[in-house]
Amino acid sequence: MKLYRTTNGAYVEHDGSYYNVAENSWDALVMHDDLHAYLQSVVADGEAGAEFSSAQILAPIGTQEVWAAGVTYYRSRSARMEEAKSAGGGDFYDRVYSAERPELFFKATASRVAGPGSHVRIRSDAKWNVPEPELTLLTNDRGQIIGYTVGNDMSSRDIEGENPLYLPQAKVYDRSCALGPCVLIGSEPLPATTPIRMEIVRGGAVAFSAEITLAGLKRAPATLVDYLFRDNSFPFGAFLMTGTGIVPPDTFTLKSGDSIRITIDPIGTLENDVIQGR
Repeated sequence: MKLYRTTNGAYVEHDGSYYNVAENSWDALVMHDDLHAYLQSVVADGEAGAEFSSAQILAPIGTQEVWAAGVTYYRSRSARMEEAKSAGGGDFYDRVYSAERPELFFKATASRVAGPGSHVRIRSDAKWNVPEPELTLLTNDRGQIIGYTVGNDMSSRDIEGENPLYLPQAKVYDRSCALGPCVLIGSEPLPATTPIRMEIVRGGAVAFSAEITLAGLKRAPATLVDYLFRDNSFPFGAFLMTGTGIVPPDTFTLKSGDSIRITIDPIGTLENDVIQGR
């Protein structure tokens, strides 16, 4: 089942039909003891055919924080080693890739998150910017994975490459994160064969496209969540981006007006246009 947050409240999609969810608070909704069972009861007791428009879809987030994991794919390891080489930090990422403890960092508050059809930003003081398509986990307050969505971890590679300590500035700024279009509800892990596809359109033509599968994800999602919840509490759950295996070539940088399309089956497609600065 797919759970949507919209301007008219929450909706659950099941077998192509939409059902309105009576819960008014997104935070309260995702905090149900068994969200999957609750949504099943909404479908069983509700009436199919609720009015639903994709134009009404918002980012599926309430007051949850968004965190992210880094260097979880080999491609990310090699890209970040290369960008940080001149700053003397190249081997840091190789160590992280091989270490037991993952790299985890804070990514966004809800106010910094863009929803489907909205715009993401590239920093006004950065010259080398890329999107990072990522499977993103939704957890409850007990650290249980209750759903999956599509995430875009916007990154300023020149800022991070200048010095690894600049990571927060390269990663955390207004609309540096996008989530959506929905949350696929279920605690069962997605199969390793699940594809992640990204396409960047510029001037009506595809400027970059690539595809990977979750088989390239080195660390189990449950392990990443376990580390996130160590000595951390999340009263209304949290989102955790699991890293990217798709990095455009070093010659590529986003431009204002680009369109980013990220698809993860069976969740859906997250599409955002790009603007620069404020």
